Amino acid sequence: MPPSILAGMLGLVYVNYFYKVYILDQFAAFPEPVAQQLRKAIYFTNMDLQPPRALKYYQQALQLAAQMGMDPFSDAILGVRIEIAFLFEKANARPAAIRVLEDMREKMSDWLEKRDEEGNVIGEPVEAKPGEEGGEEDAEKVLENVRYRRLRRTEVLKKTVRIAGRLGDFYSEGVALDPELAEERMVWAVTALLREQKRRDDVGVKDGEGEWFGHEEVRAALESLGTHYASQRKNYLAAPLFLQALGVGGNKDCHAVVTMNNLAAALALQNPGMISGQPAASATQQLDDASTWAKKALQLAQEIRPPQRTEECDEGCAVATVNLGDFAALGGNTLQARAYYIEGKSLSKGIGFQEGVARADKALMDMSKQR
Repeated sequence: MPPSILAGMLGLVYVNYFYKVYILDQFAAFPEPVAQQLRKAIYFTNMDLQPPRALKYYQQALQLAAQMGMDPFSDAILGVRIEIAFLFEKANARPAAIRVLEDMREKMSDWLEKRDEEGNVIGEPVEAKPGEEGGEEDAEKVLENVRYRRLRRTEVLKKTVRIAGRLGDFYSEGVALDPELAEERMVWAVTALLREQKRRDDVGVKDGEGEWFGHEEVRAALESLGTHYASQRKNYLAAPLFLQALGVGGNKDCHAVVTMNNLAAALALQNPGMISGQPAASATQQLDDASTWAKKALQLAQEIRPPQRTEECDEGCAVATVNLGDFAALGGNTLQARAYYIEGKSLSKGIGFQEGVARADKALMDMSKQR
């Protein structure tokens, strides 16, 4: 009973954030000789894809940047390295993209481990606090340095979280398939993201730290890990993550319909008693809980009107209806299951959602065979 969109659209959210343009809006951050090489590299990445030529210019840009003393962990330089990974992925050279990102992740993790929450190097003398030196100009200079270190730490940590999440996506599919490594990278990303968010919630955002992740990207990280667990049949771990994702922000959009369907499927597919220390839910209770969330998905999708309504709402309605048929069938209510399958097929057909039609047809055929 695989839900139609259990793993659908989630990775794309991370990709959209991860490969947003880092360089094009930041040429002012580079000395002109570096910017010249980057313009050539980006041309042979985005306009006329020629990976060898693009890579040559990226490497020349990085060499020039190092010679001119640019910070290798600055937002600008890290952005160049991410663009190189994007180049490899665009050229269908995923192993090369992974090598670039893994190298970045290791170096950035080492950099972060050597610094405290203020961005100061652990074990080195801390610069005087604002006001401890003589004159107003000195105090302002110290404060600027404090803000710079805080922002630098935030940007490095954000990129490390994004890179770990993207690597988790890579290891979840295709030639790089490695479920254990995928889980390790995704768990680290979600843990680091939530730990920093909690710190900011507890003590407040410090002057100069900059913004942390927005609601949409937090949801994407939680859902990506939940989807991974679901693909590994660890639905008892997937369900809490989908539920947590639903609690982030307003969450009344069409993507929430997808998340509710994912939660419903994870609840239905849980093995009773998997979570130690908690009373085991009965199979009947699990199906009731799953049906409740599928119905909530239907209700939310029906409430959303254009222009906020997207294809996710339409497909979400069809999936929720077919899922309700699955839940009814598992509960032994064949008449209700058949009605849901027929309705789900009709909805799917009306929007051209072939996967929904195929699922409903198969379920109806299976029921006919069991007569």
